Amino acid sequence: MGKEGDGKASGILSGLLTTADRTVELAPSRLSRSRAQVPGETLSRNTQVPVDRETAAPLAEVIFPPETRPQPPLFNETVTSAITSVMEEWSSLQALADVGVQPARTCLIYGAPGTGKTRLALWVAAQLELPVVVARIDGLVSSFLGTTARNIGNLFAFANRYRCLLLLDEFDAIAKLRDDPQEVGEIKRVVNALLQNLDSRHELGVTIGITNHPRLLDPAVWRRFEVQLEIPRPSFPVRIEIARTFMPPVSAPDAHLRLIAWFTEGATGAEIEALVRTYKKSTAVRTGEPRQLLDTLRQFATLNSARIDPKRRELLFADTGVLFKAMSRDASLGFSYEEIGGIAGKDKSTVSRQISRSPDAEVGRIEAVPSHG
Repeated sequence: MGKEGDGKASGILSGLLTTADRTVELAPSRLSRSRAQVPGETLSRNTQVPVDRETAAPLAEVIFPPETRPQPPLFNETVTSAITSVMEEWSSLQALADVGVQPARTCLIYGAPGTGKTRLALWVAAQLELPVVVARIDGLVSSFLGTTARNIGNLFAFANRYRCLLLLDEFDAIAKLRDDPQEVGEIKRVVNALLQNLDSRHELGVTIGITNHPRLLDPAVWRRFEVQLEIPRPSFPVRIEIARTFMPPVSAPDAHLRLIAWFTEGATGAEIEALVRTYKKSTAVRTGEPRQLLDTLRQFATLNSARIDPKRRELLFADTGVLFKAMSRDASLGFSYEEIGGIAGKDKSTVSRQISRSPDAEVGRIEAVPSHG
């Protein structure tokens, strides 16, 4: 690609590795690449997707670049650097060709639901300016003998014909262990068909598989993916940045963002987004009133009890002094009595008095949960 290409690659790296002290955000970029590296016809909105012969259910849906998410998810520095290295390959095609290798074309992304796996896949497609062919699991999987394997073949034939990124969401539904005692012989035929089609597509296009249940995948399926990326639950600093990202157009104090991040210990990005929506609703319907963040948190914990760490929830509904003491002693929060008072709608002396009267034993029992994510 020459010096111009090197300069663009350098710009991509600078953007992607922009680092706050505690978290890293992927920055959108335009990658230099050779269209010949992703061969095929151009997909249009008039292109008909394949369907199941028996039910006429579509085997896929197509998402075009303007509709893919422009904003990437937030990850920690380790994950971001790994993603950066893969994306850099696509900006250095000639350099790779000179040493006889190609950029990674297959990636398996796994982790808990709501951690940003699908958002990441769509962002990658947007950077490559490729439409996304999303497999419809409800259309692929059939109760008719042999039909699921045939549908998989038709899906891959379609994806191989056009320039696109093939996205296999809920991948475990068709890539299960072939020795699963709960399954019949049909699953073996399905997985074998999947393996053959993954092999045939390897030189033709970009494929991303996504699963929430990596242990269900057949070992042979793992070997078909050059990149195997685990997306962890966000750490405390990343949770702060996620809350900040979803907060506009509401302007929240930094102390509120930190407490939201602390309260969502062990949560996913999707769960943090849900809490921020609750916060914004509370702000909108109580215009002119002081923001009672603790009341909002208790409301969210009551309506979404399964999403909240039990010990965090217990602390939130504990004696006020116990909660204040935990907040003041937590190193990651770094709250002063004045900040706690601002959050709780109390003056500094009242906070100090309630903390001094709270029992240490109860605080110690609840504070055993780590708060660093």
